[in-house]
Amino acid sequence: MTTIIKQDDLITSVKDALQFISYYHPQDFIQAMSRAYDREENQAAKDAIAQILINSRMCAEGHRPICQDTGIVNVFVDVGLDVKFDLTMSLDDAINEGVRQGYLENSNVLRASVLADPAFGRKNTKDNTPAVIHYKLVPGNKVDITVAAKGGGSENKSKLAMLNPSDSIVDWVLKTVPTMGAGWCPPGMLGIGIGGTAEKAMMLAKESLMEEINMDELLRRGPQNQIEELRIEIFEKVNALGIGAQGLGGLTTVLDIKIKDYPCHAAGKPVGMIPNCAATRHAHFQLDGSGIAHIQAPLLSDYPEVTWDTSTSKRVDLDNITQEEMNSWQPGDTLLLNGTIYTGRDAAHKRMVDMLNKGEQLPVDLKGKFIYYVGPVDPVGDEVVGPAGPTTATRMDKFTRQVLEATGLFGMIGKADRGPAAVEAIKDNKATYLMAVGGAAYLVSKAIREAEVVAFADLGMEAIYKFKVQDMPVSVAVDVNGTSIHATAPKIWQAKIGKIPVVDAVAQ
Repeated sequence: MTTIIKQDDLITSVKDALQFISYYHPQDFIQAMSRAYDREENQAAKDAIAQILINSRMCAEGHRPICQDTGIVNVFVDVGLDVKFDLTMSLDDAINEGVRQGYLENSNVLRASVLADPAFGRKNTKDNTPAVIHYKLVPGNKVDITVAAKGGGSENKSKLAMLNPSDSIVDWVLKTVPTMGAGWCPPGMLGIGIGGTAEKAMMLAKESLMEEINMDELLRRGPQNQIEELRIEIFEKVNALGIGAQGLGGLTTVLDIKIKDYPCHAAGKPVGMIPNCAATRHAHFQLDGSGIAHIQAPLLSDYPEVTWDTSTSKRVDLDNITQEEMNSWQPGDTLLLNGTIYTGRDAAHKRMVDMLNKGEQLPVDLKGKFIYYVGPVDPVGDEVVGPAGPTTATRMDKFTRQVLEATGLFGMIGKADRGPAAVEAIKDNKATYLMAVGGAAYLVSKAIREAEVVAFADLGMEAIYKFKVQDMPVSVAVDVNGTSIHATAPKIWQAKIGKIPVVDAVAQ
């Protein structure tokens, strides 16, 4: 029997699903994070997980994005052979119309992050289209759709290796994960695709991330096949690296390992690996011709009761901060920032450096100030700014020395670790790098009391904002002496490809 899928039902279902995943974590993710919180012994990592869980509940209650990076949309569409679409446009166009409506929804505007002409002009499409869409033809008379919003920080850490047939997959994973740093925002998942061709291995890895987190169940019942044995081995050995939540050390780097495989050529063994971050966002729905799909929302009672103690944090007045005060900060100190900060990420930094190279004056005076690496979501209602969590700091590493030396900037705020060149520049300029928790964007935004665009408005979410913050929570990640909390947290992670400790590498 043929099923007819109406255009409006498809568009609205995609739109609704994207709104849904912007503020609801999958229930299995919440439960796994809650167990990780209960197990964690490292206080810095436990505090980071607490912020992620508190943020998640806040987003579920307020229907605002979990992360300021609301992702590039991935859509997996399994079309039954007995399905007919009643469309006035192409199937791609209908799905993208759902994306457009989902991201421009007035009650919960999502950040547009997709750029056209990626190699040259890099112009924002303003509505987060187009999505990356994958189709399969399958038996049946229904359409199964999975939508995911994949953040840039985790997607940028994707890896592909064309291994020799005799090479160890486990060894490759354990060699590769430490090189990814913490910019993929752990704890999360690793999706691994084995076999096929290069593009098939990556596709398998991405598809595997749509599966339910069930590692605790697997550990309880034991493996029943070789793939499950491999999942457990990689899970235990990756967590033993000690990278931990946000790279701060601790017991949980990954909540699960997912693996899908496919036959491959005798001459090779393609392996793809894609991480999913602490803003894991995906949902599945089915269209059967009866109307718009509905996805069951989690109950607030499903969220754990988590507390986060800031009583030992130091309050900092950024408008009157001195070098002497910064000199007293130690890696791992928790601070509550008050006063003025400016924002700036990739595009703003490139433009600032171009201006400096031409001898032009910057549009903002950064002397004695802090830059926050963020591209916020637009505000709705009475919000000052939408969710505004940090972006991966290492992308700004190549600009760090020049900006510090040319402006007198005191420091930077971002996500995860810094590379050796940036750490050295921070040390040489007696600056500092502070870390905010990735995956806690809505929580962070509540500390922002005023926000205005002060430069580069044409860059959209990458414009320079001036924020006034009150008790914005951060940790000292790199102090004025170039000592990094990320270089001192996990002992095994300090090995640079198994040979040189990170601390030594920085010193060299």
